[in-house]
Amino acid sequence: MRLLVAGGGTGGHLFPGIALAEEIVRRGEGEVLFVGTSRGIETRAVPAAGYALETLEVSGLKRMGLVGTLRGLLRLPLAILGSFAILRRFRPDVVVGVGGYASGPLVLAAVLAGYPTAIQEQNSVPGITNRVLGKLVAAVFIAFEDAKRFFPSRKIRELGNPVRAKIVVALAGAAAASPSADKLRILVVGGSQGARAVSELVVAAAPLLAQAGIDFSLVHQTGSADLERMTGRYQALALGGRVTVTAFIDDMAAAYAQADLVVARAGALTLAELAIAGRAAILVPLPTAADDHQSKNAARFAEAGAALVLHQRKASALDLATLLKDLARDRDRRAAMSAAMRGLARPRAAQDIADRLEDLARGR
Repeated sequence: MRLLVAGGGTGGHLFPGIALAEEIVRRGEGEVLFVGTSRGIETRAVPAAGYALETLEVSGLKRMGLVGTLRGLLRLPLAILGSFAILRRFRPDVVVGVGGYASGPLVLAAVLAGYPTAIQEQNSVPGITNRVLGKLVAAVFIAFEDAKRFFPSRKIRELGNPVRAKIVVALAGAAAASPSADKLRILVVGGSQGARAVSELVVAAAPLLAQAGIDFSLVHQTGSADLERMTGRYQALALGGRVTVTAFIDDMAAAYAQADLVVARAGALTLAELAIAGRAAILVPLPTAADDHQSKNAARFAEAGAALVLHQRKASALDLATLLKDLARDRDRRAAMSAAMRGLARPRAAQDIADRLEDLARGR
């Protein structure tokens, strides 16, 4: 099957597409083309994963200011023409949009040209592009029930967010690891670039935990920009022996396996991995995320009993320290949260979506 994956820009959009590509190729005789922009993460991640990439000159329309919106509108016709040219060259059996600037014009062109089309929406609240495309494509794959209200019900399949196969296997191993009995092992992640506001909360909460007599260790992923500053902060607090500060974590599965509790943003891909790993979490949604979708994502996990939520604009270090102290002293609650987290896991999302894409390609 010839699969065209349109979109990217961020890892949250792109990596589910790469997981789908891997599954299609694993089934044999599959060929995959990615279409993105020259400014997104796809320019590095797609070739590194071994797939071909073509780019469109396209930019956003929402929250871009007047000049940015006009620029985006002027680029749109050329992007659609470029999309038709890519479709003629590659001749896909099916096209799937995963979100991001390139997804809109390419999927729209595919619909107009009569190709089988679908979109994969990672979050509780879809962006404007997917809301429009959802009315045009043949199938809509979602991960959160809250997203159902934005799309025609007959097109929806709630199948979860695809995670790359090797990560699923590794995370499943993390899920089997036993929690520590006497020490709270905390993992702090803010995405590949870190999250400064989350880091500030954690570094201010850590001495409060120590003062309360909580035995803990902390692995803190900061992103490269904050590595030196945060390392110095912990050393000044005389907490260097308890804390490991790192810019990036290459082996997230191992990091999850060694943690009892995770403090993180509420991006869709992070939540998918947390669920497969079965790790209780304190979520701090990014308040500037489009349509506040991270808060909606986090609310779903909180309702299931898998996570606690701190809202960045209201939260203090004392609030975070209080939650950490309570969880440190209540191992049974942590275990219940981990079980609830595992109950939200969709480790077969890539396979299930690939099945439906093959059905679309066959005209079913």
